[in-house]
Amino acid sequence: MTSSPAPIPGLTARDYKSEVKPVWCPGCGDFSVLSAITKALAELKLPPEKVSVISGIGCSSRMPAYMNSYGFHGVHGRAVALATGLKLSRPDLTVLVTGGDGDGFSIGGNHFLHACRRNVDMTYIVMDNQVYGMTKGQPSPTTEPDWDSALSPGGTGLRPFHPLVIALASGANFIARGFSGDPNGTARLIVDAIRTPGFSFVEVLSPCVTFREDQRGWKKIVRPAPVDPTEDIGRAARRLMTDDGFNLGILYTGKRKPYQLRLDAVEEEPAALETQFVV
Repeated sequence: MTSSPAPIPGLTARDYKSEVKPVWCPGCGDFSVLSAITKALAELKLPPEKVSVISGIGCSSRMPAYMNSYGFHGVHGRAVALATGLKLSRPDLTVLVTGGDGDGFSIGGNHFLHACRRNVDMTYIVMDNQVYGMTKGQPSPTTEPDWDSALSPGGTGLRPFHPLVIALASGANFIARGFSGDPNGTARLIVDAIRTPGFSFVEVLSPCVTFREDQRGWKKIVRPAPVDPTEDIGRAARRLMTDDGFNLGILYTGKRKPYQLRLDAVEEEPAALETQFVV
């Protein structure tokens, strides 16, 4: 295992924010998620140059631009795959992936499954607002089946994707849910996620007040999970399968060993490699 970088005392959340001003809609929950991420990094005192934030496409995927760290704004649905390659080639970095429910669970759904299965040591933070805000209110994989909108009159009629259940079944080592209306609580979840070896998944309920004004009511519905975190995968499965989507906190912590590449392979010159393919 690669040792963690030495913490730098005196860092604050502001040290992890760039000079680029967010362009999210006023009242968007993603502002608070940005605050939670920077607060978490400040608590961990990680050198900004040892942090990398990777994203895909969508409102929440703008996150790397607003961070004073290394980052990469990738293509739609491929953020987790990009982050996996980065972490395996640079295990000394703290790698965060940020995105939304559309980017992560629709076109990126297959990458999400296999990232959980591989259990590479990184943290995936998904801002779930149950809608595609960037495409003006299109239903997403987590949208309820009867949500009526101009783009889906009467609703889609489709069963919503349950990301926490999928993460557990696929092998994620840490599963939690936060709420953007509680940035301090979400920051603590992100700290625990980063400290937990392996693939950590944090779903953050982040209201889209432009296209889902009804989500303003989430602040009256969310509550701390009534049970403590569990390491028992069977107990966690029962909890998550009966969960209504508004219990906050750490819901599962596993003990799987993170996947790592062997980086001690013998280097060979190209000419020597070519001899292995001579017919």
